Amino acid sequence: MSKSPRRLVLLDLDGTLTASHPGIIASVVRTFQELGYPVPDDDALRRFIGPAIEESLRINGIREKDIVRGVQVYRRYYSEIAAFEDPKHPGQHIPGRLLAKVFDGIPEQLHRLRAHGLTLAVATCKPEYQALPVCEYFGLMPLVDGIYGASKDSTRISKAQVITHAQQTLGFDIKHGDRSLMVGDRWTDVDGALETGMDCLGCGWGYAESGELESHGCYRVIERVDQLCQAVEDYFQDNLPGSN
Repeated sequence: MSKSPRRLVLLDLDGTLTASHPGIIASVVRTFQELGYPVPDDDALRRFIGPAIEESLRINGIREKDIVRGVQVYRRYYSEIAAFEDPKHPGQHIPGRLLAKVFDGIPEQLHRLRAHGLTLAVATCKPEYQALPVCEYFGLMPLVDGIYGASKDSTRISKAQVITHAQQTLGFDIKHGDRSLMVGDRWTDVDGALETGMDCLGCGWGYAESGELESHGCYRVIERVDQLCQAVEDYFQDNLPGSN
């Protein structure tokens, strides 16, 4: 018996599922300090959330000869060493990746989406080896069907590459009638979705600047987490095969 076509929802991590800016920004600041570069201003630091770290380092003045080392330093502070005080446990220290929290209401929305029969997966430009423990620590792993990210060797770093990797691993088959939707909070999510032939639902509670999502072609932006499940259901209902 052939399987019914699936509805796949790919969810960005930072700024979509988690408020991750404290750990990312703290790790970026340490990286610039260790490399001997001026630390970017607050607005520039917030723009590190979403894109691949290599891209953000280049945009913010790190010379090409220092990019590889910069990525290594960032990953050390973000993933490996307990360099930052844990606000929940004063006196204890944690790596940057744990200086975050799941947005209120996200677990409930993911439960609802799965109860409605949708396939859910995380698709992030964060390296996969970083994304997996983050999702485990914050209890997201049981709520999704897969977690996909950039490769450690930087051969897969763009959102479009991560989306393609997720679809291939999940056996996504558009010829069988499978349909998909990207959900994210930054221009990288929109661009990656459109590059791979998908639409992107924008999350206004994340880290996008005003008008960013719309200017990159996001078909819709929602402002509250509690709108997520209904917005996804509306999208698939409004875009039934043959409805155009």
